[in-house]
Amino acid sequence: MATKTTAATGKGKKESKAAGKSAASKKPGATAAVKKGKTTTQATGRGGKSTARGSSRTAATPRARGKDLVIVESPAKARTVGQILGNKYVVTASQGHLRDLPKSKIGVNVEQDFEPSYVVMQDKRSLLKELRTAGDSANDIYLATDPDREGEAISWHLQAAAKWDERASMPKRVVFHEITREAVEEAFQNPREIDMQLVNAQQARRILDRLVGYEISPLLWRRVQRGLSAGRVQSVALRMVVDREREINAFVPVESWTLDATLRKQDEATEFAAQLHSLKGQRKRIEIPNEEQARALESELDGAAYQVADVRKRDVRQRPAPPFTTSTLQQDAGRKLRFTAQRTMAVAQQLYEGLDVGGEGSVGLITYMRTDSTQVAASAVSEVRDYVAGRYGKGYMPDKPRVHSRRSKAAQEAHEAIRPTSILRHPDSLRPFLSREQLNLYTLIWERMLASQMADAISEATTVDIDATCQHSANVYNFRATGSVLRFAGFRTVYLEGRDDVADNGDGGPTLPPLTAGDALNCSKLEANQHFTEPPPRYTEATLIRAMEERGIGRPSTYAPTIGTLVDRKYVERERNRLTPTQLGMTVTDLLTEHFTDVMDLDFTAKMEEELDGVAQGDREWVPMLRDFYNPFHESVNKANETFSRAEETDEVCEKCGQPMAIKTGRFGRFLACTGYPKCRNTKDMGDNPGTPFEEATDEVCEKCERPMVIRTGRYGRFLACTGYNAEENPCDNRRNLLNKIGVPCPDCGGDLVERRARGRGGRPFWGCSRYPSCEFIINRRPVPKPCPQCGKMMAQKNRNDIACTSCDWQEVVAQAEELAAVGD
Repeated sequence: MATKTTAATGKGKKESKAAGKSAASKKPGATAAVKKGKTTTQATGRGGKSTARGSSRTAATPRARGKDLVIVESPAKARTVGQILGNKYVVTASQGHLRDLPKSKIGVNVEQDFEPSYVVMQDKRSLLKELRTAGDSANDIYLATDPDREGEAISWHLQAAAKWDERASMPKRVVFHEITREAVEEAFQNPREIDMQLVNAQQARRILDRLVGYEISPLLWRRVQRGLSAGRVQSVALRMVVDREREINAFVPVESWTLDATLRKQDEATEFAAQLHSLKGQRKRIEIPNEEQARALESELDGAAYQVADVRKRDVRQRPAPPFTTSTLQQDAGRKLRFTAQRTMAVAQQLYEGLDVGGEGSVGLITYMRTDSTQVAASAVSEVRDYVAGRYGKGYMPDKPRVHSRRSKAAQEAHEAIRPTSILRHPDSLRPFLSREQLNLYTLIWERMLASQMADAISEATTVDIDATCQHSANVYNFRATGSVLRFAGFRTVYLEGRDDVADNGDGGPTLPPLTAGDALNCSKLEANQHFTEPPPRYTEATLIRAMEERGIGRPSTYAPTIGTLVDRKYVERERNRLTPTQLGMTVTDLLTEHFTDVMDLDFTAKMEEELDGVAQGDREWVPMLRDFYNPFHESVNKANETFSRAEETDEVCEKCGQPMAIKTGRFGRFLACTGYPKCRNTKDMGDNPGTPFEEATDEVCEKCERPMVIRTGRYGRFLACTGYNAEENPCDNRRNLLNKIGVPCPDCGGDLVERRARGRGGRPFWGCSRYPSCEFIINRRPVPKPCPQCGKMMAQKNRNDIACTSCDWQEVVAQAEELAAVGD
């Protein structure tokens, strides 16, 4: 639940002197933000929430004697709130959770009504001591953690760990959804007690996830490999990706044809396209399933006379999209900015917690960014409407304020949509103070909010029916052309929502020339075109988040960390912004689906989310809810324990020792293994794992015994191995790593840099010279072939979207994931 404080650069292996001199300044979203030559520490934390990242706390908690103590979650938020409250308050940060379930054991007593055993995190013990000392000397304590279930739980854990629930005056809970003077002052005028319904909902979620993870994951370790994880939401999201991939693989294209005519009015040069629709007088569209029928119609229409039969025009109104929720923000930032969901939330956290914008000091720029509600405060709507009227005119403002209905059944009505704290802060006015990614995301949020209260866009849609009278038959065919003209831009002056997997800009079609019934037309081209139905596209992060939201799987705070876990565990890979399941991900999904039907069922998972919402709203008790889930779940675990490790024997006999072969499942899918293991280690690929062969033949011969060498895959990657490894006579253990060259020369000796992996399970990759040990150059950041434009030395990937020189202080943001991949390749 809490993120450990780690070193900013994190060099695991030694780097060259050149690499060691890389710029200390960090971009926002990494450890620090470089602004006008001044470095300001950024804080991020729980699943994108705030804990100090890059260094330990810079100073002890200040004394609060004679003052009121305010505790928020992050140092950045503490600075902003402290400026608003003034010197009568001491504002400090808890840096996320201070207590959690222990890592070494399950930490839940199922027999005692699922009683959790919380412990103070080791790296937070000194901080807790300082907070307790400050609280004991303060007049009053205000817990001002974030306004959601997890923020409520952080306050509750802090109060319990510091034993403040034994004070004469209990700590007060204050909640604000934007960090502005008005919102903060109003919150402190109306403090409340900790809401135990929200706390219990968070406890129930945490315990559910712990039970699922700690009881299923060990089964995966025995059957597949150690270090794997299963999760209540994570595994269902993985199943969605795997099911889509199998749907794509099983897809059978269906052929169809169209007949397309290029037409123009007589004595005019402007051409437009029309498509064969039907026989005149019939509504049913002509279907052309094959080339034979297409060519027959093409011949029949050769030389036909074309004339406009009817022109229909109508106005089409397009409403603006509502302000952002968490999921729609992640989706549009993915489409337009190429941000991952995690990156979107990290940058949004910075905008929410407050940034120095000059004369105003540190100020929160957006409202709270974990929400599934689209409602907006009346004061904010009024401010937007005044801004629209003043800048664009009253014609761009609807008669009444727009009220956008929420899509999520479980939207938290206490929350607002994500919006700027003031629409008067135009993005251009913030340009000198924000980083590139901060400005881009703020602009997206600002434009969406502004557009949401603007007038509809109005387009004139035109449909033209055209008679084609055949010369070779008595048939008259109907061709149809459609087009659209934008008559009034309305909200589209400011913003247009991005689209997934379609080339639709909302215009409805190309512009048509002026046409009236009876106009004679010339046909310059008539051609038959072949088409095939296409499989559904692979999920992007945006479309997966949208699908999860539509199915009720997960909640705003879980989308980004869920996808991040799937990538980090190597269950899915990002390929050109698409999520593709790995063989490991498919293997894990198959095993879990076979043995844990309920946990992997999409509807069951959505129902669990609804029950958690019921706990938060006081409609459901959390202990009976957990019991209803756990009893059948634990029975499934017991059954799986009996069958998970049991190998399925076959009739095939091992050619090396004569014992039966059995089917087992590994990280690359199913394979045959000798039941005489460990004395006999013979294995065979079953042929049902395309793209990941167990052994790959090569032309190389072992230099020790002259047997053939094969390529195998182990925990450290692919390697060459002698086929005599398991031989009964004269076994040979010769093996060597395959050098994965990356196309970058070694800066020390000019050799090739190759990717290697540190020893140990889950060893991290690093890059070193292929001439090792004669050259010992090593770097733990992926080098890129692009030289530094400032000094010409080697550049290396700094984080997911940045590259930096290993010698001077030059650094560069690569805006799009594809661009960075191209640089890295």
